[in-house]
Amino acid sequence: QCQLGGLWRNEQDSLMEISVVRDNGDFQGKYLTRVTLAGGCARVSPLKGAQQQPGEGGWPTFAFTVRWDKFSNATTAFTGQCFVDTGGKETLTTTWLLREAVGSLEEDWKATR
Repeated sequence: QCQLGGLWRNEQDSLMEISVVRDNGDFQGKYLTRVTLAGGCARVSPLKGAQQQPGEGGWPTFAFTVRWDKFSNATTAFTGQCFVDTGGKETLTTTWLLREAVGSLEEDWKATR
């Protein structure tokens, strides 16, 4: 079974550390991104999420949000699933949406990536 808690690295060399997943599926942690909207160095941001408890023999799904409030007025929501291959390697697959603050309703079209 896939264990969501721990340290994860993505293809962009960003790091995510998830604390222990509670019995109800809630978790928190921190995300060290190497990719920023403004460029520059890596920054640590808080994350909070929940894991759906998998059925017998299933792979858990999860969702979490990251607040980039220390260096950007944006929030990202991730949703995904955890898998384990035949060699025992755990992999998270995710889809994400980033919402950046804009100054007006007319600019709303460019706020989500």
